[in-house]
Amino acid sequence: MAIESIKMPQLGESVTEGTIEKWLVKPGDHVEKYDSLAEVNTDKVTAEVPSSFTGTIKEILVQEGQTVAVGEIVCTMETEGGSSESAQPEAAPAQKEPANEMPAEGSQKPNSPVKKEKGAAAGRYSPAVLRLSQDHDINLADVDGSGRDGRITRKDIQAIIDSGEKPQPKSVTTEVPAQTEVQPSAPASAPSAPSQGATNVPVVPGDIEIPVTGVRRAIANNMLKSKHEAPHAWTMIEVDVTEMVKYRDSLKKEFKQKEGFNLTYFAFFVKAVSQALKEFPMMNSMWAGDKIVQKKDINISIAVATDEALYVPVIQQADEKTIKGIGREITELAGKVRSGKLKSSEMQGGTFTVNNTGSFGSVQSMGIINHPQAAILQVESIVKRPVVMDNGMIGVRDMVNLCLSLDHRVLDGLVAGHFLARVKEILENVSSETTSVY
Repeated sequence: MAIESIKMPQLGESVTEGTIEKWLVKPGDHVEKYDSLAEVNTDKVTAEVPSSFTGTIKEILVQEGQTVAVGEIVCTMETEGGSSESAQPEAAPAQKEPANEMPAEGSQKPNSPVKKEKGAAAGRYSPAVLRLSQDHDINLADVDGSGRDGRITRKDIQAIIDSGEKPQPKSVTTEVPAQTEVQPSAPASAPSAPSQGATNVPVVPGDIEIPVTGVRRAIANNMLKSKHEAPHAWTMIEVDVTEMVKYRDSLKKEFKQKEGFNLTYFAFFVKAVSQALKEFPMMNSMWAGDKIVQKKDINISIAVATDEALYVPVIQQADEKTIKGIGREITELAGKVRSGKLKSSEMQGGTFTVNNTGSFGSVQSMGIINHPQAAILQVESIVKRPVVMDNGMIGVRDMVNLCLSLDHRVLDGLVAGHFLARVKEILENVSSETTSVY
C-alpha cells in the first residue's frame, strides 16, 4: 500500500486558490481514477477535483467552505502498489443546466415548477465523462447515471459507446436552487447565524430563503473585488445604426439558409469594438500593481446567462475574424453553455468585455468591469427615435447607446472618448456598399 496526495488543481491561468464547496467522498470510500472527489469554487469557475489514482480515501484535510492555495494537499489516498503519476488532471468545468444567450425567450423562470431527472441529479461530470461524451457526441442530459446520487460514470458512457446506440432524448427540464419558505412557527427574532461575511437580515414568516450557489458566490466575489479595487468611471455615446440595421436585415434570411445560424446585430458590434481596440491598444490593457500591461491579443469576453449565473466565454483574437466568424463563435459558445460543454479554458484570456444588455430592452446601464480588464462596453437596445439630421430635417432613425465603464487607474477620458468615437464611426458607416460579413 502507498499513500498518495490529492492537491488543489490550477483551474485557470490567474487562479491562485479555490474553495471546497462540497466533498463527494468520505474516508473509507473506494474511488476509481478520474472519479470526482470534491466540488471546488474559484472566482472564475465552479469545477470538480478528479482523482489522480484508484484507491481508498484515507484522510480529508480541508473542510467544506475552506479556501486553500493551488497545490495545497486537500486529501490523501491509499493505493495498491503506489503510482508514479504526480500531475493532477485538469478539473472539468461545472456541468450546468441549459442556458440561453441573453435574452432567453421562453426560458424557465426561477419560480416555475421543476422536475428533476435521474440522469441530471449529479449536475456535474468528471473530466473522463466529459471527454468521452464530447468525442462520441453523447448528450449527457439523456444519460441515466449508475453512480452515487445518479452520477454518470465513465462506465456508463463506455457502455453506450460499446452498444452503438445513443440514449433517447428526454424532455427538457430545468433544476433551480431549492427555495425554503420560512414556517410561521419559526421565531422571527431568531434567524439562523450568518455565515462569515454575511449580513444579518431579519427573517419573518412568509420570507423565502434561497441558498447561495457556488457560482453565484464566485460572481459576487469577483464583482466586489472589481468595485473595491478599480475606480470606475462611466461615459456614454449615441450611435445612428440605421444603415447597419438595413444591411443586416437584407442579409439575415439568405445568411441563415447558407450558414445555418443567425446573423445578429451583436456580431457587428463586437467586430467594430475589436477593430477600434486595434487602433487604440491602451483600451486593451490591465492594471498590474506597479505596471500597466497592454495585451497583444484582442480577446473579447461576451456574456451568456443562465437562470442562476452569468458566464463570460471569450472570442479569441476577435480582430482577425470576420463578422461571420464572430457570429459563428457567439452561436457556438452560447450553445456550449446550453449543453454544459463550455470548458474553463474557454472563459480565460479575455482582455475586453462587450455586454449585450440591449437584449433585455435596456437603453442605459453602467457595467461593472470584468476584473482584471480595464473596461466593459454595454451595447444597449436599438430603438427608433426622432433625430435632427445634418440638413436640419427631423427623421426617424435606428439609434443605440453605447455605455463604457472604465478603470480610471488605467484609462483616462481622452483615450476612452477617442475609442468610443471610433466605434461610432465604424458602426455608422456599415452598409452594403462598404461592409462585407465574409
